[in-house]
Amino acid sequence: MTKKVLMKLNRVTRTYVMGEVTVEALKETSLELYEGELMVILGPSGSGKSTLLNIMGGMDLASGGQVYFGQEDLTRAGDKQLTRYRRYELGFVFQFYNLIPDLTARENVELSANLVANPLPVEEVLRDVGLGSRSDHFPSQLSGGEQQRVAIARAAVKNPRLLLCDEPTGALDHQTGRLILALLAKINRERGSTVVIVTHNTPISAMAHRVVRMSSGAVVDISENRFPLPPERIEW
Repeated sequence: MTKKVLMKLNRVTRTYVMGEVTVEALKETSLELYEGELMVILGPSGSGKSTLLNIMGGMDLASGGQVYFGQEDLTRAGDKQLTRYRRYELGFVFQFYNLIPDLTARENVELSANLVANPLPVEEVLRDVGLGSRSDHFPSQLSGGEQQRVAIARAAVKNPRLLLCDEPTGALDHQTGRLILALLAKINRERGSTVVIVTHNTPISAMAHRVVRMSSGAVVDISENRFPLPPERIEW
């Protein structure tokens, strides 16, 4: 069966000028994301994986090349087009949660739900991430794992076509990290969202449909897992 391309990056570059120094954060990177896949992008710090994720998420613009989401050209998109893309098509899960501290778990998720026309039911999403009984708690009253689950619920409630996750287990212990990965796999499997996980943690790649390895601002390898491993069985 032919896979449908959700996002296409063609020879994308990103350079930063810092005084007299030009830094090539991303070098002529070409990549396709397929609808309904779970992709893991691996690489050490400075490999360009976060830069790539920010370009996918419309939070940074490429210096060169082309970026397409479906038929929409994001390469030279203005602020209004990028805001619309991030609002309606995208969910983003940050490593350090980025929750609003003065809002409860439910209110953080409701804020995101109010951005789209047809969100998933807030209470249902909170139950799905195991926070039905904790929804009236503020972030300061929640553990790190619980805060990350709120962050996932906030992204998932929009029912996004693309869910981007920047080191979602980086601040968590091993057991909690596996729970978070299981949630992301469940969203991919049951909701059909394309999920991209950026990490430096190699064992996590076992759960992916495809694995992209980066080094020094470039993609050096793309491989396919014929039999992805359930997150509950991943050890690191």
